[in-house]
Amino acid sequence: MNKVIELLKSHRSIRKFKPDPVAQEIVEELILAGQSAATSSFIQACTVIQVTDADCREQLCDAAAGQLYIKESPVFLVFCADMQRHQLACDMHEAEMLSGFTEQFLTASVDCALFAQNVLVAAESIGLGGCYIGAIRNKIGEVDKLLRLPDKVYPVFGMCLGYPAQDPEIKPRLPVEVILKQHHYNNDGDRQLISDYDEQVRRYYSTRTGGTKDNSWSEQISDMLVKEARPHMLPFLQSKGFLLK
Repeated sequence: MNKVIELLKSHRSIRKFKPDPVAQEIVEELILAGQSAATSSFIQACTVIQVTDADCREQLCDAAAGQLYIKESPVFLVFCADMQRHQLACDMHEAEMLSGFTEQFLTASVDCALFAQNVLVAAESIGLGGCYIGAIRNKIGEVDKLLRLPDKVYPVFGMCLGYPAQDPEIKPRLPVEVILKQHHYNNDGDRQLISDYDEQVRRYYSTRTGGTKDNSWSEQISDMLVKEARPHMLPFLQSKGFLLK
């Protein structure tokens, strides 16, 4: 395989970083790489906020379950799905923008994810490491106010970046047979494949934690999905002008 594919397959989440700063020119190059991602109908609906203020980082850390790497990483970015600039574009042409559609929420959120993945892959290609921070949605209202986000903009996730100070193993993914289907959807044989995969994940966690964690992928998923999943998100998004129709 080529180097790009090998790089993609070697991804690990990095949560410990060397103190070495990341030059701002590098950050800006990474953002340019992000901008080169595919964008639905050329909407370019992602805005990135680079948070450098220590107090702001501290508050974001508190809002995101106390994940210390938010304030310790050399670079912390927040990726926002942004339909506000589209309001501006309509205003520039005296056009009435029809907003609040679920499709707009989806396209802006997908745009944001594609942009961010380009940024992370570009970062890894030059020796940086990073991890996504979805937990900023735990207290999304606080994050929204902290970042002074206007209507039609919401924070999708954060990202820590820096030079790795750890070398974790690659976490095993589901078998390709579970993911790649031919002609139509079917889950024939998936139960056994997932059962086998569970043992692989169990061994991975046991090795990584020195035996202190002993559970499988399906156990993690079943534990997660019997709990409410941030029910505050819908009213928050509606308050920002999303998911109204």
